[in-house]
Amino acid sequence: MGRALHVSPPYRELREAGAVDVVVLRCEEPASAFPVLLGAMGAVSVPVIVVSPRRDTETVIEVFRGGAGYLVEGDYCTCMLASAVMAATVGHTYLSPVACAALREGVQKASGTGVAAVAGDAMERLRNLLSPRERQIMELLSTGLGAQEIGLRLRLSEKTVRNNLSNIYAKLDARGSTDAVLRWLGATPAVRM
Repeated sequence: MGRALHVSPPYRELREAGAVDVVVLRCEEPASAFPVLLGAMGAVSVPVIVVSPRRDTETVIEVFRGGAGYLVEGDYCTCMLASAVMAATVGHTYLSPVACAALREGVQKASGTGVAAVAGDAMERLRNLLSPRERQIMELLSTGLGAQEIGLRLRLSEKTVRNNLSNIYAKLDARGSTDAVLRWLGATPAVRM
């Protein structure tokens, strides 16, 4: 990444191709600020990470469906923000642990609907692709834990967890941890091209 650029609404600077690599939108109300940002960006395709104190399921899902990552204020450190920005540059969507839990809750609520019954069968087939240990790792990963924390919980080395994660990504045809979690939970983001 070359530079950081601070822009304010109406975000005109973002329409210039190549102006930025990633947009970090810090706002109080993503439901109103995020659509304004997307509208201002027009045809320019740049990954977006929303940072907000809002942690309710509906807000997280709405932003995520719009194709952005989501970090809940107070739920991440500067290293996690840097990881989210770097992940966004290679096409990964990043969620902080609380945002991941909100997404999980939203998927679980949806599982009470008729459409979810069909999706549930597909999810079960997907889960059956994984070994029992890989399923344990995915359950912990889907709560927002990283490889090191998963290793500590399961009494495995971080390298062993990372090797398992590589196998999981291949089996689930996932590009990375967030993509794997989304497949695991039965959710997929909108793709912005």
